[in-house]
Amino acid sequence: MTLRHRSALTTALLTVVTLGALPAGHASARADAPAAEVAVSSAPAAEVAASSDRVLRVYNNNIENLVVNNADGTCTRISGPDHLTSILVDENGKTGTAGVLAPDLLIVQQVRGTGQIEAYADQLSAKFGYPAGTYGAIVVWSDPEPWGSTHKCSSQALGDLKKKQTNGIIYNTRTLSLAATSKYWSAGWLKPGTAYANGAGCTLYKPPNSDPDTTDYYKWKRTSAIAAKFTIKETGTTVFAATMHLPQENRQNACAGDGYTGIANTGIHIGADATNLMNSSTIRVVGIDANRTGIAASTLSGFGMTGYGAKATSGSSKIDYLFIKGTVQPSSIDHTVAGTKSNHLALYGFINY
Repeated sequence: MTLRHRSALTTALLTVVTLGALPAGHASARADAPAAEVAVSSAPAAEVAASSDRVLRVYNNNIENLVVNNADGTCTRISGPDHLTSILVDENGKTGTAGVLAPDLLIVQQVRGTGQIEAYADQLSAKFGYPAGTYGAIVVWSDPEPWGSTHKCSSQALGDLKKKQTNGIIYNTRTLSLAATSKYWSAGWLKPGTAYANGAGCTLYKPPNSDPDTTDYYKWKRTSAIAAKFTIKETGTTVFAATMHLPQENRQNACAGDGYTGIANTGIHIGADATNLMNSSTIRVVGIDANRTGIAASTLSGFGMTGYGAKATSGSSKIDYLFIKGTVQPSSIDHTVAGTKSNHLALYGFINY
């Protein structure tokens, strides 16, 4: 897990280390900027305080490494600023207006690692006139090994951009303080050729249970999930956020671990460390590319969360989900951003607190 924000992270990092939240083999948190360079102190005084409208703006999107697959087999690379413009909305669900305000949380899937997510976070800072480092970033794997071949791109160069995949959370340090980060946890799956009967045959999707083929061996890293707990600076309200990307096999056979079909037979599960953080948080947000249709809005109701958005998010299928515990503002576009420049449509929720 790599955690990044260029302000003073000493307290947060000590909290994370105390909880044992840095998985073996993961990069440590970055806190390399001196305290005098805390990003939020560089903003004008009027901008340092959290927004007086008391709204937490949250988005979820599988950004597909900022590469879009076209119907003719070609691929198109998308810039971070263009992607951000395509997903961020105002209170009427419209993109590109003066009413689009800085988001507080972006839950993302399929980024290449620390380099891409940090660049994307800084592009988000620049979009709203904030110093680099105003948006912090957490990723599961700092530099995941490549897997696969063309990734359905006729251009090998563009296909190569999608070979490294991990998941992350981007957060606004002007409004949120990081309290703790969970250990990562693994998705489940059914190996091809394995019999399936209500979870029988399901196993964790990580070594030694993942693809043995040398081409696909590291594909399991794209499904590693992670969560974090934040505090809203203005009020002290606690916020839980998690990002998940389930395997494609989950579409046909719901698997979340050894012999386990997941919550409500969806393939979804939340790791033990993450559950502890969630249970101690008032507002809860989970963003998922589940690679599975038909997951009900009530699936995570046992944790107090409701799903938002019912429209298709990937072609004609709805496989992306945003679950929230909190008072969510109504949306004229069903919390689904139609013009998203990704293979997946973004979901959003504006939460009053």
